[in-house]
Parts: sequence; structure tokens; C-alpha cells
Amino acid sequence: MKHLYVIAIAAIFWLPDRSVQAQQKTYCNPINIDYGYCPIPNFSTQGKHRATADPVITLFKGHYYLFSTNQWGYWWSSDMLNWNFVPRLFLKPWHKVYDELCAPATLVLGDTLLVIGSTHEKNFPLWMSTNPQRDEWKEAVDSFQAGAWDPAFFADDDQRVYIYWGSSNLYPLYGQEVDRKTLQPIGAKKELIKLHPSEHGWERFGEHADNTFLNPFMEGAWMNKHQGKYYLQYAGPGTEFSGYGDGVYVGDHPLGPFRYQEHNPFAYKPGGFARGAGHGATCQDLFGNWWHVSTMVVAVKNNFERRLGIWPTQFDKDGVLTTNTAYGDYPHFLPHAGANHAQSQMAGWMLLNYNKPVQVSSTLGGFYANKAVDEDIKTYWSAATGNKGEWIQTDIGSVSDIHAIQINYADQDATVMGKQPNLYHQYKLYTSIDGKQWKLLIDKSNNRKDVPHDYIELARPVQARYLKMENIHMPTGKFAISGLRVFGKGHGKLPDPVEEFIVLRGDSERKNAWLKWAVNPLATGYVIYAGTAPDKMYTSIMVYGSNEYYFTALDKDKPLYFQIEAFNENGIGKRTVPVKVE
Repeated sequence: MKHLYVIAIAAIFWLPDRSVQAQQKTYCNPINIDYGYCPIPNFSTQGKHRATADPVITLFKGHYYLFSTNQWGYWWSSDMLNWNFVPRLFLKPWHKVYDELCAPATLVLGDTLLVIGSTHEKNFPLWMSTNPQRDEWKEAVDSFQAGAWDPAFFADDDQRVYIYWGSSNLYPLYGQEVDRKTLQPIGAKKELIKLHPSEHGWERFGEHADNTFLNPFMEGAWMNKHQGKYYLQYAGPGTEFSGYGDGVYVGDHPLGPFRYQEHNPFAYKPGGFARGAGHGATCQDLFGNWWHVSTMVVAVKNNFERRLGIWPTQFDKDGVLTTNTAYGDYPHFLPHAGANHAQSQMAGWMLLNYNKPVQVSSTLGGFYANKAVDEDIKTYWSAATGNKGEWIQTDIGSVSDIHAIQINYADQDATVMGKQPNLYHQYKLYTSIDGKQWKLLIDKSNNRKDVPHDYIELARPVQARYLKMENIHMPTGKFAISGLRVFGKGHGKLPDPVEEFIVLRGDSERKNAWLKWAVNPLATGYVIYAGTAPDKMYTSIMVYGSNEYYFTALDKDKPLYFQIEAFNENGIGKRTVPVKVE
């Protein structure tokens, strides 16, 4: 059988023009890493595409290590922005293209990093390295005997080690102790938690949480300890859906019993450009602040077309685990000293070109130009070719201060499979005040990096009304863009507070609520907040192009508070007073 992928032996780095591009202090979701292409031949009827999911970020010896599904290697970073890929095949037999690390787990024991993938068998190795910045691994255990799918390791303060696992719409999550010396499971496995979709609205299967076709899935275990409490996290109800999120149970012992946290799901992003915040992992940065990395949904080429997102996270004063996904695909500050994750880490730059006029060099079929600015990663514009000279131009509508640009490429007519070397994007960005006289803003004509979600923070804001992107080189396929997103500040008025905000919750289905409000003429969109108390409004949903939202994440017998704010390219308006819904 011929190999359908090639491993990059060495990375080639491109140094940007620092007179224009900043030493970046921000990032933007989905994160910009060289995602591998669909690993399974003939898996999709709609073409080859990039995909990964089920991420873990582990802090080890002062650096961050990112592992995720089917990437033929992993990444490391010193700042959680610039990720360096390390090619590595962990599983055997090597010739099976689909037989790679799936939903991996990591464990730090002293000066050693361990990693294992998912398996229903009991013959997969557990790998170890003291220098994972290079491909320097050896088997710690030849055949790990847990046979765990979607595994997660946890080392407690008393040096005892545990493993958690489960991925099913029938079975619960399990836990078991692991002998620290032999690195094999000891004692009996224990049933820990299971889904309760009749009680928890967000756990219901389907894009509309209607539990049709299949029972919901519980998967993606993860464990953290904070102030003596154990936080067992899990994903549900299915990776294909916008409501894919992570919930958490809390206990006093690593194997339970556990109680459902009042605020759930603790990681949730059903709206905005890129949706979903499920099957992830929670970790601390170099400065002690918490982060959650998770799976974001594309699900166009097939249900398992996915990306990764990183979110600021915290434990509040009452020990409630929360992840802030409000404006979660807008620029946010990277890990830094003095950060307070109880406050938003959003940079304050707004999207300037939502649904604004677009001009393009050519169009392929029904992949129309406006789909590059409609704030939906599932839709995209495609040029007729991938040739040099194809271009797209966006009109912000008025002269504004541009601080950053995110370029999200789509996979139209891609021919690549797996992980291949020498893939790169090249382009130029121009700005204009009047659409006639143009200035070169960013020149990536010599770039040799693969940047499928390229994000550029400018060293200083640039005033412009128009931005034009000219293609030079595509790694594969047509020149196609799912989101040409321009961030900064407009010079107009903020939207007024939202009026006539009502929340209707009937007796026929207590897990749902219908939210409605008066159209705000100055609003680009709205962010709805929900919480268990007025000072705990931790859930957020971004809404574009509508003045209503059907909320499906209520717990059946519990009240919830709601409030809403409007936003536009000039900033964020004032939130309404919280409304309690019994």
C-alpha cells in the first residue's frame, strides 16, 4: 500500500515585515496551525479538507505542547501563538494512514511527558519523552492495559495517578487508578458520570437539541484539581453541532462521587463565525492563568471537519469553573503576566466588514463573494481558479482604524491527503481610502508557512475604508475564503441599549426558552448572556442578522437569568438589566 501522506522533516520559518506587523499580543480563533488534511481515503463525498479535534494543551518545562486527532505529529509553542510542528508517528502498524493518534491524552511525571491515543484494544503503547521539542520518544509501556477511548490522565498531589475515558451514546465515563511505577491500571474501573438529557437541555442530540435520530454522546473526559476539589469534564452531545460543549461535575475524590455543577456547560459557543467549544482540555499557562482548548465545528465536507479554539478560563470565588467565549472568535490577548481571567481578555477591536460590499476577480458556481463576509465558517467564496492574481476586495463602508486581519481559507478542490511538506500560502494585502489609490499593507509573497487561518496584528492601526487581498500561491485547490475578517474601530456611534427584551419559557418544554427583542438600528449583532445569578452570567451566545434566539440549554427545573447587549463596528453597547426566568 502506498503512503498517502508525507512527513515534513524540517520547518521553514518566514519572518514578517516588523515595520507593519506587530510583535503580536493577541490571537484569534480558530487558531492558526497547519491542520492536516482529511486522513481517511474516500471518507468525504465533498472533497478533501483539513480537520482535527479533541485537543490537549500541556505545559511542560516552560513550553506548551498541543496534541490533537490525526495530525501525524504534534506542536509546541513558547507563547501559545506560534506553534512549531514536530512530525511523529505514534501508533503501529505504520502503513495504515488512518491508524494515527486519535483523541490523545498526556501526563507529566517529573521530567517526563507521556502521551497515548485512543484505543478499544489493550495493545497500544504509552510513549514517553524528556525532550519533546524533538522527535525523541520511547515506549514507557509496550501495551497499555486500560483499553481507553478518549482517555485523560490525572496526577494528584499525593502522587497517585488516574485515567478517565469514554466515548459513547450508551455507556458512561469511567475512571481507574494507574500504578505510578508500572504505568498500568490497578483495581476495578468505576462508572463515574453519564448524560441526563431529560434534565439538561444542552445534552440533547441534534443541531436543534431535539434528540432525533440518535441518543446524545458523552465523550472527551478531562480532570483538573482546584482548591481541593476535583473537576471531571466531559463533552456532549455530538461533535457535528453548534451546541457542542463541555460540561463538568465536581467531587471531593478523584473517583467521585461527583455532583453536576450549577453552571453548565462551562464551555459553550453556539453562535458567531466559528461555533462549538466541546471535547477539550483545561490547563494553566506560564503565569498561572487557566485556559480551555476545544473543538470547533465546520462540518461541511463531512461531520468531522473541525478546527481548534482556545478560551480564557477561570474558577470564580465560589469555585465555579467558567470559560469566557463572548466575542470568542474576535482578537483576544495571549497569556501574559498580570492577566485577570475574571475579566474579558478581548482586545476591544470589533469586526468592521460584516456583510459589507465585496468585489472579486471571479466566482466559482454558487460560492458567491458575500459568503466571505457573512460570519459563517460553513459558507465561503471561491474564485474560479487558484492562480496568482485572483483577488477579493472588501468595503468597510467608512474610513476606520484597522488593527488586525484574519484570513480564513476554505478547502475547495483540494487534492492533498494527510500531512505534507512544502505547503504554504502567499498573498498581498492592500488598503485604500477611496478604492482607487492603494497602499501595500502586508507582503507575504515570500511566505513559506502553511497558514490556513492566518491572523495579522498590525504594529499600529491603519486608517482605511477598503482592504484588498491578492492571491499569489495556494497550497492546493482554488483560492477560496470562508472569512476575510477585518478588526478595528469605527468612528461612529455605539448602539443604544436593547429594548423590549423578553424571555418566554413555557410548561410544555422547560429546557427551552424563546428570546426576542426590538431591532436596534445601529447594531451589527447581539450577545446574549445567561447565568445562574446576576453576578454569574457566564454563558454567552452571539447572534447576527436576527432579533430572536431559541435557547435550548436550560436545565429542566432550574431558573436562569438573561441579559443582552448590542454591538457594531464602533464598540459594544450597554447590557440590559438581568431578567429572571423561573
